[in-house]
Amino acid sequence: MVVDDDRAFRVSTAALLRAEGYQVDEAGHAEDARRLFEAQEYQLLLVDFRMPGLDGVRFVESLRLWGQRMPVLMISGFGTIDTAVVALKSGTDDYLQKPFEPEVLLERVRALLAERPAEIVTDGPTHGIVGRSHAIREVLDAVARVAPTEATVTIFGETGTGKELVARAVHRSSSRASGPFVAVNCAAIAEGVLESELFGHVKGAFTGALRDRAGYFEAAAGGTIFLDEVGEMPLTTQQRLLRVLQERVVTRVGDTRTMPVDCRVVTATHRDLGALITEGRFREDLFYRINVFPITVPPLRERQDDLPLLVDAILAGIGRHSGERGGEGVGERTRLTCSPFALRVIRRHRWPGNVRELISALEQAAINAGFGRIEAQHLPAAVREETAEHREGRYRARRGLDDERNAILAALGQSGGALSRAAQLLGMGRTTLWRKMRALGLETREEEQDPATDL
Repeated sequence: MVVDDDRAFRVSTAALLRAEGYQVDEAGHAEDARRLFEAQEYQLLLVDFRMPGLDGVRFVESLRLWGQRMPVLMISGFGTIDTAVVALKSGTDDYLQKPFEPEVLLERVRALLAERPAEIVTDGPTHGIVGRSHAIREVLDAVARVAPTEATVTIFGETGTGKELVARAVHRSSSRASGPFVAVNCAAIAEGVLESELFGHVKGAFTGALRDRAGYFEAAAGGTIFLDEVGEMPLTTQQRLLRVLQERVVTRVGDTRTMPVDCRVVTATHRDLGALITEGRFREDLFYRINVFPITVPPLRERQDDLPLLVDAILAGIGRHSGERGGEGVGERTRLTCSPFALRVIRRHRWPGNVRELISALEQAAINAGFGRIEAQHLPAAVREETAEHREGRYRARRGLDDERNAILAALGQSGGALSRAAQLLGMGRTTLWRKMRALGLETREEEQDPATDL
């Protein structure tokens, strides 16, 4: 559902989403949207911050009171930290300021919808984390242990492994679940701006500071603040963060007064913080403050057993938004499948971009397959091509078999074809030699009976 009183923006946004395969309804104001909600369930709401009558904030608050729990993306042409604070406190899941690039909107939409994957049967809550491998069970167990506490958590893992999903799982399983979840990518904010964004500033603190502004820590009051890529944080900002963690107070840039903060801090990084400490790029005292309870999210190559489940869940998500456009199939859900051979190719790939790369590859494959059965040729070329490491492994295996074959033939030549003597020469049992010969297609001069059955 897209709710915005600006008709041009509403129509163009709906068209953009429909072009991506989503089913979209539109409303010009809250009352129209409310009537639509009474007749239809929605998986995502995009709503304008300012509208005539019931504005976006009060509309979202009313939806939450009605028990509507779908993700909400608030959009505003009046982008300020204060606006974001109000939006997040109303029950909004994400906030976007106009104008923005179409791809930015689509990324936010995908991220919010990705929190509702196909259900995978497993023990205990999964929080959208798909898989049942030992590595993923360890992550879920760690979330279950730490969530009820107020401990600071640091999530380690490569890019694309789903660190933010784990952070959201900690938040949703905690006593702060009804509060806001504020995600901040420290690597995406310029060094000179990061302190102001995190801690706020007062009027006159720097050029362009025309009024007091709250920071993200204040926006996260009663909830959780997630500091992604904390290893990219400048040393000066690290010092201020250390004080927040130690004293539970925040000082806005340019101010001397302190304000208490009540939020849980969860951080994440793909960096080796120990190495950054050695290089003098990360404070050791801050490391001990944030690393109270570490959780490591495994890369996809270390959870190969989860690949079939992940593929099914991702394809189910793609299929939900790929109903045929035109004819009798309008709005129908498409069931995407993956052939066994295509799945073998997927399992062979190393996935350096982890789950994020897998999602991208399957989206491309679904398009190539016309949203039908995905075959190996529909996968991206980078996935289909064998890596040098994989080719070398197959070469070593073949070379090993050839060497073994030659050794057996040499021993048989010395023994005149007698299995017992040849087995002695090779340092193995007669049964083992016989079975290896059968596997290599070598004929024996003795009886074909399995030696293990000899009496």
